[in-house]
Amino acid sequence: MLIKKPEDLRYSEITPRPVYLNRRRFLAGLPVALAGGRELLSPIRARAAGGRFANLVKSPFSTTEKPNSLNDVTHYNNFYEFGTGKDQPAKLAQKFKPGPDWRVSVEGAVAKPRKFALDELVALAPMEERIYRHRCVEAWSIVVPWVGYSLSVLLKQAQPTAKAQYVAFESYYSSSMMLSSEQAGIEFPYVEGLRLDEAMHPLAMLTFGMYGDSLPPQDGAPVRLTVPWKYGFKSIKSLVKIKLVEKQPASTWNLTNSREYGFYSNVNPQVDHPRWSQASERRLGEFFKRPTQMFNGYGNDVASLYNGMDLKKNY
Repeated sequence: MLIKKPEDLRYSEITPRPVYLNRRRFLAGLPVALAGGRELLSPIRARAAGGRFANLVKSPFSTTEKPNSLNDVTHYNNFYEFGTGKDQPAKLAQKFKPGPDWRVSVEGAVAKPRKFALDELVALAPMEERIYRHRCVEAWSIVVPWVGYSLSVLLKQAQPTAKAQYVAFESYYSSSMMLSSEQAGIEFPYVEGLRLDEAMHPLAMLTFGMYGDSLPPQDGAPVRLTVPWKYGFKSIKSLVKIKLVEKQPASTWNLTNSREYGFYSNVNPQVDHPRWSQASERRLGEFFKRPTQMFNGYGNDVASLYNGMDLKKNY
């Protein structure tokens, strides 16, 4: 039997191109908003042909590794609001249509709290394409060309005060279109957190798209966090709130099972998950495993953040 690899598949064998484009034509990080059968075009994204991001800056933070296929990244997802199986979000998230009124609140220990519309967020900095490698706690990895800019750009707009030591994040949640906490086995809304210096690191990315286009629903539309040196669940999706706080904030998986999921969750091959080894990983779409790299290969950039820390204790 002939088995096609993802790179051998034609575009039309995955999803017909017209259906795909209609589903993913976002503007300013927004999905298509329909009114009387017409698209409501954002002024900021109207300059981008076909809803795609124009004039992307090639980031020096990018890995030289080959990105996974679009099919890989859009059909193998952790997004418990839309299913606990890896293939479920691609199906169940399609009813998720964030509208043009989407806002991200930046609040807490800041001098200038504010709610940002997506157009305002997109306009804060030039859009970069960053090819990041990612490592999931279940021992698979993936490489994605993201579109966005450093989270620090947004945080500086709010002007953190001296009390700000951590950054808490919260995802959008709607009981009418997403799983209940009982169905998913975790509490909603999904929450995450970083130390302030982690959040201000240039690698921490506020992400609006991937593969030159806007985020599809299952990958965290319309805006998400991307933190490449940590396990994937730290990169919270569909952001609605960012709060700067004085004490370490709650994070969903740490609340669910603190023995298995620490607050820091840095990729560390020397610290195994209680139920499996973290010493090796398998790239999605590949057969053979490869050794896991400390900090997911970003050690030269981020190791100094953890000088003097016991990384087995602070897992």
